[in-house]
Amino acid sequence: MSISDSIEKQAEEFAARYKAVREQIGRVIVGHNDIVHGVLTCLFVGGHALLEGVPGLGKTLLVRTLAQTLDLQFSRIQFTPDLMPADILGTNMVVETPEGRREFQFQKGPIFTQICLADEINRATPKTQSAMLEVMQEKRVSAAGQVFPMQPPFFVMATQNPLEQEGTYPLPEAQLDRFFFKLIVGYSGREELATIIDRTTRGVDIEPDKVMDGSEIVKWQRLIREVIVAPHVQDYIVRLTLATHPGGPFAQPATNQYLRWGASPRGAQTVTLAAKVRALLSGRFNVSFEDVRRVFLPAMRHRVILNFEAQAEGVETDQVLVDILKKVPEKGDEGQAA
Repeated sequence: MSISDSIEKQAEEFAARYKAVREQIGRVIVGHNDIVHGVLTCLFVGGHALLEGVPGLGKTLLVRTLAQTLDLQFSRIQFTPDLMPADILGTNMVVETPEGRREFQFQKGPIFTQICLADEINRATPKTQSAMLEVMQEKRVSAAGQVFPMQPPFFVMATQNPLEQEGTYPLPEAQLDRFFFKLIVGYSGREELATIIDRTTRGVDIEPDKVMDGSEIVKWQRLIREVIVAPHVQDYIVRLTLATHPGGPFAQPATNQYLRWGASPRGAQTVTLAAKVRALLSGRFNVSFEDVRRVFLPAMRHRVILNFEAQAEGVETDQVLVDILKKVPEKGDEGQAA
């Protein structure tokens, strides 16, 4: 078997296994195809997902279904205003040894799992929210003078209510940047809502089958990183990222008018990895321009900050990002504004 045949076979196998997971989720979750794809993309690249939407749209059900489909440890943390960092990470407790002595011992919190649902994360105070920073980025917890690594794969899926709702605290920019995707969960359509009613009001309890374990997920995470990004496609990703920087050489008119801060390098890394997943699912081992465009919004919408003018005029982040996608060409002259 040639190298190209081996690569093609691996891409086909990944697409088939991805489809198997998605089909099991589809047995429970009605519609929201883009949201399900975004969550699975985060899982298969080793990132974390942030879902925003009003209560009752199935955000919590989605992550519970994902945990049932995968043979992984699962825990749920319900974020509330009185939640403390120790309630998430764990704390030192006095325990008695078999010899009768008393000593401090670190008791791990619910974050020590493989899939963690951080439910309504923006209902906790900023102090508690920031407890997630290290574990999400470094996948470890430093406590009681020790470092406790997380068991791979480690995936945080957080849900948040729109900031306009009462009792919410905005997530710090540093924490937002640690989410791979921010996915906006909208309302179901007419047919989807009818299907939801049928499934949930007739006493039928659908349980998805377990179709994948942690070792297989880690295998696919390694494969995704081997997908090729040609120099001209990578340059397109770089220019798109730089186009979000107000006052920069690649900034677009909408950037300078409506953005206060642009995306960090983590944004370019996110677009690259997510585009690699798109390529594999299309049976290719190289990233296309279209792959990049398809993942740009969920990868960037939480990494750019609107200025006061945008807020006053009611301009949405996605509007600015779509304008950037339209204005930045696939090929550009090095060192010049697009």
